[in-house]
Amino acid sequence: MEYKVVETFISINGEGQRAGELAVFIRFAGCNLNCSYCDTAWANQRDTVFQSMSEAAIVDYIRTSGVTNVTLTGGEPLLQPGIELLLECIGALPGIQIEIETNGSVDIGSFTSLRVRPAFTLDYKLPGSGMETDMRTENYQYLEPKDTVKFVISDWQDLERAGQIIEKYGLQGRCGIYFSPVFGRIEPAEIVRYMMEQKLNQVHMQLQLHKFIWAPDQRGV
Repeated sequence: MEYKVVETFISINGEGQRAGELAVFIRFAGCNLNCSYCDTAWANQRDTVFQSMSEAAIVDYIRTSGVTNVTLTGGEPLLQPGIELLLECIGALPGIQIEIETNGSVDIGSFTSLRVRPAFTLDYKLPGSGMETDMRTENYQYLEPKDTVKFVISDWQDLERAGQIIEKYGLQGRCGIYFSPVFGRIEPAEIVRYMMEQKLNQVHMQLQLHKFIWAPDQRGV
């Protein structure tokens, strides 16, 4: 198989349960959503320049990187044809831990039975994204402690909706739960205030580390 890859790089994980740890990133082209705040919209355009990479080429890049955390991102990585085969090949590398950043609209069920099950960071697209109707909450039945549900917050309405989803699906204690502010739209202090008012235990407020270390729009970090 050949996969449409727009970036490969080594950096730190900017968010999630492995924030601050080194990771090797594979970013794929294309997405089925169009979020209002997307910071990688360039990777989703029809005319996006990409490199066709085989399983062997991707696995070799990961192996030679010397980094054991692997993050597959996009775009939407689960839309790549043959992605299951790629995951099996990556999972055969010794000591590798795979994380998939997925937008929450794609069924993850078939990926949870792989020989090496990846960790999933599932977005829940809140009203501010314009994409909430595409969310596939059936995925929550597959959640494990190493998985994450991420809420990207634009405003107070988004905060209230996130609280409703956490309660409705009983997410606390089942997986990592993260609130992340849309850069420049809401002050992080507002998120913390909401968490305090609602007594939201086992919820993390996170800032995207890479946007503080480097320029917010810098690629390859």
